[in-house]
Amino acid sequence: MHSSTRVILPAAFEVAEIDDLALLIANMLERLIAHNDKIPLLPESLTRFHSRTVPNISVLDYLRRIIKWTKVEKSCLLLTLHYVDQICARMPLFTLSSLTCHRFIIASITVCSKGLCDSFCTNALYARVGGIPVPELNILEREFLHTIDWRLMCTREVLQEYYINLIRTDSSGRFGLEGAPESEVEDSDMDSLSSRSASPMDTQVRHRPSFSLLGNRESSSVLGDTSTLPTIEQNMAFAALQHSLKKPP
Repeated sequence: MHSSTRVILPAAFEVAEIDDLALLIANMLERLIAHNDKIPLLPESLTRFHSRTVPNISVLDYLRRIIKWTKVEKSCLLLTLHYVDQICARMPLFTLSSLTCHRFIIASITVCSKGLCDSFCTNALYARVGGIPVPELNILEREFLHTIDWRLMCTREVLQEYYINLIRTDSSGRFGLEGAPESEVEDSDMDSLSSRSASPMDTQVRHRPSFSLLGNRESSSVLGDTSTLPTIEQNMAFAALQHSLKKPP
């Protein structure tokens, strides 16, 4: 059902309200979870990200809790989608489900904030906000970084593409994009996704998430783009983080 109140979002994700980003991301993840929860869970599919039981907090409320207490940056929220693509490509049996989503999110926010942001929280705070013990978060952090091969960065253009397509495929019909024709952002419920070619969420919603949330786009990580090269200070901080995490417990 489409909302009667239309919210027009800015063309650039950097100036969007962070709660609107949380709504868009939660909407997409909830649809993905609803699909993937129908896939039988096999023993070989179990990962560190699997919880014993489904958390009793919605994805949206979980994101809002993280935003409130960690002051996470907007780029880190969008990068969570990029990391879904990376990990699903490297772990074909992994599915983002009601058992894995929350732990995946807190691990993603932790490594992204510590690796790419000027300021970040301690693991003790991330663990408390995420609702897991600190030692468990430490293990998830190592597992996460190992799985994505420490490739935390992507270009601003990739994040912008995620943002645009979150709006275009949002099933609530609440959001529009500034400057975009109405036809480009309406009819975004799941039944109409197949009518658009190369929509970035199509394959994720309809199949196992071994496909990219950016469709068939080959350069979704774009790690070699010099426009995203970190500063010397960021390189030093990232090297220190990598060294500390590789120390034996």
